[in-house]
Amino acid sequence: MDVKPRLPRGRQFFANPGPTNIPDSILQAVAHVTVDFNDPAFISVYDGCVAGLKRVLKTEQEVFLYTGSGHAAWEAALVNLFSPGDMLLVPETGYFSESWAKMAQDLGLRFRTIEADWRRGVDFGALRAALAADSGHEIKAICAVHNETATGMVLPLAELRAALDATGHPALLLADTISSLGSMDFRMDGWGVDIAVGGSQKGLMLPTGMSFTGVSAKAMEAHKTSTLPKSYFNWTNMLTRRHRSFVGTVPTSLFYGLRESIRLLEEEGLDEVFARHARLGEAVRRCVRHWSGNNGPTLFCLTPDRFSDSVTAVLMPEGHDADAVRRIALGTFNVSLGGGLGRLGGKVFRIGHLGDLNEPMILGTLASVEMALRLAGVPHAPGGVNAAIEYLAEAARA
Repeated sequence: MDVKPRLPRGRQFFANPGPTNIPDSILQAVAHVTVDFNDPAFISVYDGCVAGLKRVLKTEQEVFLYTGSGHAAWEAALVNLFSPGDMLLVPETGYFSESWAKMAQDLGLRFRTIEADWRRGVDFGALRAALAADSGHEIKAICAVHNETATGMVLPLAELRAALDATGHPALLLADTISSLGSMDFRMDGWGVDIAVGGSQKGLMLPTGMSFTGVSAKAMEAHKTSTLPKSYFNWTNMLTRRHRSFVGTVPTSLFYGLRESIRLLEEEGLDEVFARHARLGEAVRRCVRHWSGNNGPTLFCLTPDRFSDSVTAVLMPEGHDADAVRRIALGTFNVSLGGGLGRLGGKVFRIGHLGDLNEPMILGTLASVEMALRLAGVPHAPGGVNAAIEYLAEAARA
């Protein structure tokens, strides 16, 4: 069905899984005058931000920061830890596990994949078997995507650490926390994570452009023998600077925003932040389950104990185009949804429910998506929004 786009009115409902909505107070904080990044007043802000970021990561170990998106932090982790030809183990989770493996290959590293059904997740028996079979410890690290943004599925990092410990394997554990940190529980030290890769633009609710890696003492030892080329990302170079990061100019404005982000997260309380994300994620899933009637769209993830609380991927019925639904949602209702990535292009759309988000925003998004499904002629069971309302109302009473 042809649907004529409208001129947008009112605030856009931004339901992409990243970048995410930026709270007004963070926007105002980022709009800060230029300052000297070596000025003592800024150094105080900087140090407070690093300490706050460590609290969110739940680590007491080293943190390095970069001007660049999460992919920059991926690359920083790889070039600082490894040497040409080193072998990595990559549990398959979706588009972003493939991307990390491709980056490793581009940098002269080798990788093995623990293959998995994208809808069901990694078999930990296969992962333990791969580690146990590596008696010569050729595998130097596991590169794991904690929350796969493309599929709406979580990879339990505590189980990865347990697999390493059970097999006595010395490999480093690298975790991409880009779409989980600040939205779901993450415990760098408690889960024995050696490298935590994060970015500014998702759960931290900041503009895109800053990323970071938490680095364990074990990882810092591995860094000493790494021979991959590095300069701007070189941790050894960074340690000589007062900021212990940024070989070059520090993006000062983002730190005023980060200070406000940490204030907002800690004012709400991290446990409450995680509970809010879990509540909104479940409301979205109940809505989609209802839509699945009448051969309608379904949840892409089929493993309930691995549902993501920051993004839900919705699989379209055969013969229907997810991007057509997205175009109607944006052009007619000013609601922005995420598209399918890689092999899921046109097959799924994604509803982000992370960051600065509440019940009315989610319900408005779901109502608009249901209207878009109707206008696109996609079969579904009407009334999915009511299923979300019933759940959220009951949760509010609890």
